[in-house]
Amino acid sequence: MQKSIFNSALRSFLVTLFAMFGIAFGMIPLMLTLIWLLTTSEDKMDIESQYAPTIVSNAEGVRKKISSTAPVILKINMEGFIGSEKFNMHTVHQQLIESREGHFKDGRVKALLLHLNTPGGTVADADGIYRAIKAYKEHYKVPVFAFVDGMCASGGMYIAAAADKIYATDASLVGSVGVLLNPFFNLSKLMEKIGVESLTLSAGKGKDDMNPFRPWKSGEDEPYKMIVDYYYNHFVDVVTSNRPEVNRSRLISDYGARIFPAEKALDMGFIDGSGYSFNDTLRLLAKQIGIQDDYYQVVKMEKTISLGDLFRSDSVMMTGIVKHQLELPLELDSKQMNQFLYLYLPGR
Repeated sequence: MQKSIFNSALRSFLVTLFAMFGIAFGMIPLMLTLIWLLTTSEDKMDIESQYAPTIVSNAEGVRKKISSTAPVILKINMEGFIGSEKFNMHTVHQQLIESREGHFKDGRVKALLLHLNTPGGTVADADGIYRAIKAYKEHYKVPVFAFVDGMCASGGMYIAAAADKIYATDASLVGSVGVLLNPFFNLSKLMEKIGVESLTLSAGKGKDDMNPFRPWKSGEDEPYKMIVDYYYNHFVDVVTSNRPEVNRSRLISDYGARIFPAEKALDMGFIDGSGYSFNDTLRLLAKQIGIQDDYYQVVKMEKTISLGDLFRSDSVMMTGIVKHQLELPLELDSKQMNQFLYLYLPGR
């Protein structure tokens, strides 16, 4: 009898204890929400920093904290697909904005160093980053150097054209001036074969162009060709106007959208030096802004995680969904599938 009473009491205690833990755990999101709301009041909403400065090694491989008045070279990493969540026109633009605030508000940033390793990406993001770099350079009168460490293809070449000088390792690949639109597929014959019909309702001339579920009409691909040609000609203009040693006629008729080893790219005028290291490029840039010793800092901007990021509508905390997926190299996600691309993508 005593044993039964003890077991019953122990069971009740454990149930109560775990219930309290469950309530406490369930209150965590609510408490975080309240903290976020309190910390984002109107008096704190004026300036929100999304990036934190981090000191990286200088040309001698030394990383040290120097006086807050030391000149700064801002290193911007440009790696992977242009238009991805971490590398797009908004992330680069925000880094440029914050490079003139806080620790750097007195104009300490004297130069930009773009560290490139990208196959390209969306037309909109490549163009947005290019224009942001050009505007920053012209407004603040700072030199911009680009260093290629692996690949600078298509949209990467578009962005690099904003730099005053482009240097690359001897193993890097450069070029691919061209435009890509994802392939259209026509399933109408397959549907006819298996006895499936489709009806698409649309309004507006051309709204139904390239519908994969019906036979295509002659000439309905022309509007897409026109846009591809427009973006291509604009790409050629950007490269040849910023890289005068690149011959326009040869670029169109000979070089095409291929990529080339850095040594060959140098001969074509795409870059200013082959066989360079990051530190080599950094020394040249430091010299460009009049630095003769090691009294300077190299800084990169690291993305910070805020409570706002945790409570985004698509965050794991809000949806409760954890996605497990295998990302293959150069695979495009749904957000990029219907866009025009400055992208080197072999096999497409």
